[in-house]
Amino acid sequence: MRDLFTRSDRRGKLFTGVILGLISMLAALELALADRKYGLFTGGFGQSQANDTFTERAIFLVGYISSMAMLVIGTWWIIVRLFRSKRSWPPLFFLATIVGGTYILLLALTFQLHQYFSDTMSFALMANLGGGSLTDALLFASNEIFLGIAALIFGLLAYIYIFRLLSRKFPVRANEPQWRAQGRLFIALFGSTLLLAIAVPSASADVQNGLNRTLARGLFTQGANKLTDFDNDGYGWISSMPDRHPFNSARYPLALDIPGNGIDEDGYGGDLQLAPMAPQPPVTLISGKRPHLVLIVMESARYDVIGKRINGKPVAPNLEAIAKSGSLISPAFSHVGFTTASLKSLFGGALQPAKGSPSLFRELKSSGYEIAVFSGQPEDFGDISKTVGMRDNADIFFDGDRLKHLRAFSNGAQGSILIDEIHLLKAFADEYQQPSKWKQPQFLYFNFQSPHFPYFHEGMPLGLTDRPLPRSEINAGNREQLQQTYWNAVQYSDQQLDELVSRLKRDGVWDDSVVVVTGDHGEDLFEEGFLGHGHNINIRQNGTFLVTNRLGVAANGPIGMSDYRAIILSLLKDEKPDIPAKPVLMTVGDLERPTQIGIAEGASNITSLRLDTGEACMVEKGRCANASSLDGDFKDRVDRLIRIWGSARWQNRAKPTRE
Repeated sequence: MRDLFTRSDRRGKLFTGVILGLISMLAALELALADRKYGLFTGGFGQSQANDTFTERAIFLVGYISSMAMLVIGTWWIIVRLFRSKRSWPPLFFLATIVGGTYILLLALTFQLHQYFSDTMSFALMANLGGGSLTDALLFASNEIFLGIAALIFGLLAYIYIFRLLSRKFPVRANEPQWRAQGRLFIALFGSTLLLAIAVPSASADVQNGLNRTLARGLFTQGANKLTDFDNDGYGWISSMPDRHPFNSARYPLALDIPGNGIDEDGYGGDLQLAPMAPQPPVTLISGKRPHLVLIVMESARYDVIGKRINGKPVAPNLEAIAKSGSLISPAFSHVGFTTASLKSLFGGALQPAKGSPSLFRELKSSGYEIAVFSGQPEDFGDISKTVGMRDNADIFFDGDRLKHLRAFSNGAQGSILIDEIHLLKAFADEYQQPSKWKQPQFLYFNFQSPHFPYFHEGMPLGLTDRPLPRSEINAGNREQLQQTYWNAVQYSDQQLDELVSRLKRDGVWDDSVVVVTGDHGEDLFEEGFLGHGHNINIRQNGTFLVTNRLGVAANGPIGMSDYRAIILSLLKDEKPDIPAKPVLMTVGDLERPTQIGIAEGASNITSLRLDTGEACMVEKGRCANASSLDGDFKDRVDRLIRIWGSARWQNRAKPTRE
């Protein structure tokens, strides 16, 4: 730093001190937050990659400080060139406010986001929250975003005022440009950081994982990854998933692994050896005596709802009553943990059904069923309806878009529309007033949305909580009250389920109907610090249930949403469902480019793998380790997971797409 300013320049020494102080302040703040959140140095629950030895901490600090110094010096270099001076106050002012202020703002946003979600969150996952639309996801969070924009505008106005005030009191003095020293230092720092980034992964995976969780390192990684992507396949040497074959565009992380060719294209688990994969059931038509089908999906309803008690009160007594007189499978697993993907799998019987492929709506329409949809969400959301032929085959169609004027919240974005179940049941009662309606076999699909975040809307009774938690107070510190608010919403949906069942019994069609009740996925409620679904693989986020009024429905092993179609078709044919025992694949993100993959091989026997960091977990044991260091049963489980994921991708690529 000494060559930045002359020894005789007192202002230069002051500026040098400020730069060093700025780096120290930002570093101390970020590392304290990272250690609290991730156990970066101290470890913690599920954290297998802590920098907990002297050597790891020393390497980490060298890599981190070089990244921070490069960021600050690079910004200082640009500012000095723009002002053609380093001795006047504006360069220092902009350095402190732009670097310091922006960095602190990014830290706040990052750790606030990760307070609710896991660190696998990305723009792709945000889009999944919006049914495939990033715009809808942003509109869903519009309350918080608008507050942030208002605060940003206020801050910018204050910033401009302060700058103008300082400009009047301290006129800028022009000086000769002095930027070459900063340029040389920046190049030296970039080069040394690049060398460290290449060397560190082979020296310590723990250090690499820790550095990847910091902002300065992330900014450097983005640029360095572009520079080292020699074969233009989207991956360089410095990526969180580094390209081990930088001059071969056919081999890179997440490349499609071609089975049996002796080449490991994606870098996971060696050359792919295909695992047996159940095919999507063919088109099945129902003939002879055709019972009615009533399918109820309860949004975000967890696997443990059956038997759940809050202060001694049952959460879902009506659901429990159906399960007791019929059948229960719990847990059943959502493959992705998002509504749109779950419903496509449920109706289409595949991990990722293609548009136009067989589905319950197409099959039952061809089998002579009249189809009615009563959904509290827009069913065009995320292309659900188009993929499974819902709107095209429905005779009666009430969804969140048609009933938008009755929505519980003012936000009109597709991902935010929620229609209270009472409006759905009213539409059902109006359409089915005449007993003659039941002479033709009916397929009724209900989607109950009340348990969706933020778990309360005006008019919902309070059976399990004295005060529902407002959206503005949803945080980990209010976990207990949040959980009561969530379970209260589930209880409300259960009450509406009872209204529907009572109506079916009054109309004399209960015994002639196959009734299936399920959730679309689960929900984390800050049990391990996270809120929501679809961003971490575990039984709470992926686990739901299948309840039916028909006896004898059981599974030989875990089932996924893609098994539902075959189960329902068997029940309609009055056959006992034959569900082969097999692992259930789960992903965080799309099947082709996930950030995390997992399999369930038992009621709670779950194996997961982070594809970016290489961290593998036996989730039910809370045991995690780097995938490259495994042995024994743990290694076998991870190898099996990679093989199943690769086989599913291969099967998905091989299937025809119908429009």
